[in-house]
Amino acid sequence: MTTPSKIGPNSIIQTVAALEATYGKTKAENMLRKIGQGYLVGNLPKEMTEETKFHTLVGALQKEIGETATASILKDSGERTARYLLKVRIPGIFQKLVKLLPPRPAFRLLFFAISKNAWTFAGSGEFSYTLSRPPEISVKVIFPTQAVVGNFYLGTFTALIQELVSQKAIIRADIRKENNNIRCKYRCDI
Repeated sequence: MTTPSKIGPNSIIQTVAALEATYGKTKAENMLRKIGQGYLVGNLPKEMTEETKFHTLVGALQKEIGETATASILKDSGERTARYLLKVRIPGIFQKLVKLLPPRPAFRLLFFAISKNAWTFAGSGEFSYTLSRPPEISVKVIFPTQAVVGNFYLGTFTALIQELVSQKAIIRADIRKENNNIRCKYRCDI
């Protein structure tokens, strides 16, 4: 038996925060209980968590509020995760260095660093990036989930790139189900 892959707790923490910001705390908590995720109310993870918990939450939300609303919640969750990373995880000196660089070298340095810790958000999946023109980021989600999960990564990458690489950056997502995986490609016009 294999050990389940783990991902950072912000996948869940920030999704619940985005849900509360959208629907209000009481309605969000009631919704979590209704969709079988009531264990999260007042009990958010503090450490790396099994990716199954995040993907189960995503699937339950999509079933309850639909794909469009879930996509919006997940994009907000990703943006909130990026703000957390900028405040707590990405050293200020590194941020200053990246901001001094032109966009392409800044992208290269930022995503080189991200690739060293990709396991914290990719879980059992795969992460890669290219320096093509324009650069692209790829996340392959291997764990069974819904394609809407790609909006979490879209929110995170967009916020990080716009803060550290180029405020004018536009990220175009191509998120689709392929076989039993979710393939997420993000074209980064920087």
